[in-house]
Amino acid sequence: MRILYIEDNEKLVLNTSASLRDAGFAVDVVHTAEDALHSAKSFAYDAIILDLGLPDQDGFQVLPELKTITPQTPIIICTARDALDDRITGLNKGSDDYLVKPFAIAELEARIRAVLRRPGGALGVTLTSGNVAFETADRSITVGGQAIRFSKRETALLELFLRRSDRVISKEAIENALYGFDEPPTPNAIEVLTHRVRKKLVDCGASIAIHNLRGIGYVLQIGEK
Repeated sequence: MRILYIEDNEKLVLNTSASLRDAGFAVDVVHTAEDALHSAKSFAYDAIILDLGLPDQDGFQVLPELKTITPQTPIIICTARDALDDRITGLNKGSDDYLVKPFAIAELEARIRAVLRRPGGALGVTLTSGNVAFETADRSITVGGQAIRFSKRETALLELFLRRSDRVISKEAIENALYGFDEPPTPNAIEVLTHRVRKKLVDCGASIAIHNLRGIGYVLQIGEK
């Protein structure tokens, strides 16, 4: 899942983006309103984190512009402004949540997953297909009730397939969902990653399989490959 993180505090960005990546998100970091709007027009994001104190434009001005560009994408304001009027303004202008700095990274992660679980969001509490279940809260995976270990990137890929079960996903769509623009994949990264996930599903007796549709993409379906 890909997140746009709009924040000009470099130290905060470094720590927060690293933690979000460890939690399985692909994170694109921008420091200005101009770059934020450009990124929102260029890429599809599952969620946006917005600071209000940007150097070139106030976040309250950027917020409605972002909602116009990508109306279905949830936006969480993260700011030092803790006044009640600011919180009300942010929510009224279209933000889905409002988090005051300083905040715990774990709380931010929980709030991101919460907005993604809302109606029309990208996540359910539990994603299931066949005998495979993925818990979005703790990112644990079970096959037939047995816990199975996947790497961070493997988990992100399986999550993407479970969310789009029975739908073809192009290689480009996988790259866009799993990699930020500052961590581009190697030429055969998707093929290698998909092979690893497919093999693990087979080895643990999963009743779902990832099929390679040559020249088109991949699809996850119930049943053996």
